[in-house]
Amino acid sequence: MDDDLPSELDPDGLDPEEFSARVFGTSGPRTGGGLELAPFRGVRFVPEVAGDLAAVTMPPYDLIDDAAATRLLAGGGHNIVRLNLPRAAGESYATAGRRLRRWLDEGALTIDADPALYVYEAADGGTVLQRGLIGALGLRAESDGVVLPHENVFPGPVRDRLALMTAANANLEPIFLVYEGGGDAARIVDDATAGTPLMEFFADDGLSHRLWRIDDPALHARVAADLRDKQALIADGHHRYATYRALQARRRSGGDGAGPWDAGLAMLVDSTRFPPNLDAIHRVLPGLCPDRAVERAREVFRVTAFPDEAAALEALAGAPRPAFLIGGGDSLYLLTEPDPDALGRSMPSEHSPRWRGLDTAVLDHLLIGNVWNVPENENAIDIVHHDASAAIDRARRTGGTAVILNPLRVEDVLAVAGEGERVPRKSTSFGPKPRTGLVLRLLDT
Repeated sequence: MDDDLPSELDPDGLDPEEFSARVFGTSGPRTGGGLELAPFRGVRFVPEVAGDLAAVTMPPYDLIDDAAATRLLAGGGHNIVRLNLPRAAGESYATAGRRLRRWLDEGALTIDADPALYVYEAADGGTVLQRGLIGALGLRAESDGVVLPHENVFPGPVRDRLALMTAANANLEPIFLVYEGGGDAARIVDDATAGTPLMEFFADDGLSHRLWRIDDPALHARVAADLRDKQALIADGHHRYATYRALQARRRSGGDGAGPWDAGLAMLVDSTRFPPNLDAIHRVLPGLCPDRAVERAREVFRVTAFPDEAAALEALAGAPRPAFLIGGGDSLYLLTEPDPDALGRSMPSEHSPRWRGLDTAVLDHLLIGNVWNVPENENAIDIVHHDASAAIDRARRTGGTAVILNPLRVEDVLAVAGEGERVPRKSTSFGPKPRTGLVLRLLDT
């Protein structure tokens, strides 16, 4: 089956941490390879055939809910959502794969003649918010200390993306990594933006999006030399990176040697030039009544009621950590000052003190797992990126409980990952994320 994981990645009997360690290669043999972002023959929309680039591109797939997918499907016949989320239109991944080839045959998509690296930029008026280098990221075992994950992954989303990636035989959107640069690669990226963009458009996110191509092999060699000894943190796209690794393992176990499956589409951002934003990811527990959630939380937290959402969010932002805001009913409740004994009993002792102090770790182990006894799975816990009001509204519609969090600190995420630990799943939302559909990567060119 297209979504079967290789036998060495069989998740049966494994918890998310164990599965993640296996798929990321936490204890695997070192490959000896450094950080690599190689040129590739990019696949791009042709506006004259596909239509307005703002209408055929989209935010990353995991930020698209059903309502957003419906809007995208209605907005343009060639929108990338038809390839990346075909089930929103009631279609299979095999259909999406055939559509990709049809769009190539019809000229809605074109393949660049020569391998290139691509510079992506997102700007708000005259302010550049994001600028990164897109290429084929060499896959590395976590044990190499080159590409660092900071979150665990679940088998379900990896299977889902593996089925799509196999059917399309392509990487349809880049993952997002950050590294401490400031070297030659950063200068090459900035120099590229002095030229005329390959494409430029203004999207409904209020930002202008631009793409440039770097096709000079001498510049590719300079980028490779500058990156070789660097280390990159996966900011967004853990499940897709795990899928790259799963596809590579499947091809290798099937007898294939080196090939395009040894890399995956990625955008690499120099955090010294463009520090990432880090937003919170809120939780909605549809099966947990908010009155019951507050009642149980009082056993281990100080609870303060707020009738006004704005005041509650302000109090959360200024509260000593860990702190949480519970919504879903008529009032909002700020949880602070967890009982030290309850905290000590709930938090796993094998993790570092910094990890045990993360808000998301305390939420998962003390509140969700212990006090509320909610199973940690994709059916019992919904997530809402960034928008606290949207999470509270969703909880009210479902009769469930919303948990609003403060964003983690970038320095905490970097320190945890640097020590070989991973923050709890869905702890971070780094941005700005690259827009999907600007450039694709085929695995058969």
